[in-house]
Amino acid sequence: MTDHLLKVSALCKHFGGIVATDHVDLAVEQGQVHAIIGPNGAGKTTLIGQLSGQIKPDSGNIEFGGRSIINHSMARRAREGLARSFQITSVVMPMTLLENVMLAVQGASGHSFRFWSPVSKDQALQDEAMLSLAEVGLDDRARRIAGNLSHGEQRQLEVAMALAMKPRMLLLDEPMAGMGTEEGTAMVEILNRLKGSITILLVEHDMDAVFSTADTLSVLVNGHIIATDSVDNIRSNVEVQKAYLGDGHA
Repeated sequence: MTDHLLKVSALCKHFGGIVATDHVDLAVEQGQVHAIIGPNGAGKTTLIGQLSGQIKPDSGNIEFGGRSIINHSMARRAREGLARSFQITSVVMPMTLLENVMLAVQGASGHSFRFWSPVSKDQALQDEAMLSLAEVGLDDRARRIAGNLSHGEQRQLEVAMALAMKPRMLLLDEPMAGMGTEEGTAMVEILNRLKGSITILLVEHDMDAVFSTADTLSVLVNGHIIATDSVDNIRSNVEVQKAYLGDGHA
């Protein structure tokens, strides 16, 4: 039996006369990288917003770990292990990478944010933060000031902070947006290292990145999922090619 960590049923959201999500059904398997692709305006970010709790659906249901979370707040969903990286983290630019991740570790452990107290010298806290930085390849830059990072490195830091919250599932909305080739390659490597150890729902426009990381693809067009399948099957799906990918991606 397939072990679905996230299950979405008939999820609908309208903004006036605009249909953002139209009876979306989605099931994300435990441990997989499940990517959602689609043209601009397809409703991808609105869907992620509904999953994270930022946007309240008009109808439908969201189950996480076998329980409905449709009425749970963003904070409660994060505590239950459903993390949207750039929303549950906020990089403090004047602080070091290590200090930023230590704040996230404190939050995950339920401690208050008394960072400038002696807790900042807590070796166990530092060790745990360093593990999260190592997962994204930033441990060698732990003492650098976050404000001096490149755009790509800041996105890597956000992922490290999200991982420090020990989520069961990570929601990533275009993590490679604005990155150059080298930074994008680094993010792809991070996602591939994380594959299997954490469930990831990925929204991304970079098709090369999606095809090299995802286990399963769902295609969202005009608020409706028109196909969910393996990477190879999606690439060869004529309906998907017409709606989004184009013949050049087949």
